[in-house]
Amino acid sequence: MRQLFLSFCVLGGVLAARPFINQADTGFDAYFADLPAFELPPLEDLVGLPDFDAAARRHLPTLNYTYYRNGAAGEWSYRNNLEVYNRYALRPRTMIDITNIESTLQTTILGHNFSAPFFISPCARGGYGNTDAEKGLVEGAAAGDILYMPALLASMTIEEIAAFKKVDQVTFQQVYLDSNDTATREIFDRAEKTGSKAIVFTIDSAADGNRHRAARYGVGSADSAYTLITWDLYDHLRTMTDLPIVLKGIQTVEDAQKAAELGVPAIYLSNHGGRQVDGSRSPLEVALEIRQKAPEVFSQLEVYADGGVRYGADVVKLLALGVHAVGLGRPFMYANVYGTAGVERAIEMLKHEIAIDAANAGVADLKNIDPNIINWTPNWVTA
Repeated sequence: MRQLFLSFCVLGGVLAARPFINQADTGFDAYFADLPAFELPPLEDLVGLPDFDAAARRHLPTLNYTYYRNGAAGEWSYRNNLEVYNRYALRPRTMIDITNIESTLQTTILGHNFSAPFFISPCARGGYGNTDAEKGLVEGAAAGDILYMPALLASMTIEEIAAFKKVDQVTFQQVYLDSNDTATREIFDRAEKTGSKAIVFTIDSAADGNRHRAARYGVGSADSAYTLITWDLYDHLRTMTDLPIVLKGIQTVEDAQKAAELGVPAIYLSNHGGRQVDGSRSPLEVALEIRQKAPEVFSQLEVYADGGVRYGADVVKLLALGVHAVGLGRPFMYANVYGTAGVERAIEMLKHEIAIDAANAGVADLKNIDPNIINWTPNWVTA
């Protein structure tokens, strides 16, 4: 035990000392070294989701990029969201027929059909990335046939976003709610009238986020009040709309079990992109906790998760734990710098990566992934 304790102490020192790499060096800067400052690289030359981050960082004003990029306090949870996936190594199986893997990408989310098991997470202020604001996100999601969850605090209003929806396009409306029934009824009415098929209630933002980086530029949390959010409130909210209400921001197995007990149709594992409280675990770690302590939850309701997803293998690992659909926020906000075309390209990139990464891991069906294709002992523990 003493040896294990000392190992963790040494590990903590190593992690604290080494520089944080926001994204891997895959040659982006060298390849675009001759590109004039602030000019966007050609969209067709981008090869992965991290490229959209690099492109947005060089193109956007610092204030705008900081709004998307910032995390809480020292940004350790932001960092952990990105790095946690590589702590759990793949155990690829071979000699398996994976040739039909692409046909298994399709999924349903609360009964609605989509072309892939990932979606665009709610993110505010699309106008910081593109003068057309959320237009590219709505249109890109429609073109790629994936779910988009517009944020209540988007640059566009609920109605303006809905105006760009394709006929029969499914969206879920994200909301912040409190005990003000009048305000809640208005939001629910607007969501229903504009065709939203579900409410995504953010519950991990009961207080202001402690965002040091954002504070330097005056782009802190858009929701800064102390808010009463309880299970009793959730029960009350369900009497105010016929739409299913998804709980976004579940961060423990206990809350996941409580949600299942109360008949919540879906939960959304999220730490708000590491933007609310530093030190909170990544959604992957929460999903692992649920898998280990209460695996029945995954069959009692739909479980979604976001946080730090940048590669197809990241999605595969979440799906292997039982997560039903995976959200991405920042990557699509960066892709939206290119507008609709950028969002479409990001969707196609991720679909392709999920398929080939799953196939190379020996997964024949994305809806039936053996969790044992991943070593769920974090690789920083040497025993």
